[in-house]
Amino acid sequence: MDVLVGYASAHGSTRGIAERLATTICRAGLKAEARALETVDDADAYRAFVLGSAVHDQAWLEPARTFVRENLDVLGSRPVWLFSVGMPGALRGPWKRLAAQEIPVVLRTLPGRLPYLGHELFTGVIARNQLPHSGRVLFRLMGGRFGDHRDWTAIDAWGSEIAEQLTRTSRA
Repeated sequence: MDVLVGYASAHGSTRGIAERLATTICRAGLKAEARALETVDDADAYRAFVLGSAVHDQAWLEPARTFVRENLDVLGSRPVWLFSVGMPGALRGPWKRLAAQEIPVVLRTLPGRLPYLGHELFTGVIARNQLPHSGRVLFRLMGGRFGDHRDWTAIDAWGSEIAEQLTRTSRA
């Protein structure tokens, strides 16, 4: 397999984004698979990585952080792209603008000095049952809107960009 689109998902949004990215990369003629990071036995089997995680408390989920920590040697020698899935697209007004400030905080929580070629912050599905009562109240006070906020056009464009970069480097 050429490209691992690995993910850690809490409620399925990140898995859906990873699957879409893998499909987009495959359409470009490359081999890619989406897999939960805790199921990857041999990172060395891949020549490139697109790694993503849901963001909780301004950090990637533990399975994603563990994968990075345990595979820094392999990841450091291959092309790596990162994506995080949070809720900026579900917010309005000043809260939406502040969401971008979370990116450096999230990236600092990753183990080691992982070199990467790009990072994207996507919004996932925000459902009422995913938040405790106090979280739902706070979310609504921040102007939050429940629903599926995944921007498939942006996700497809980013996947195509990654595929183009990989295709260009394999021809060089």
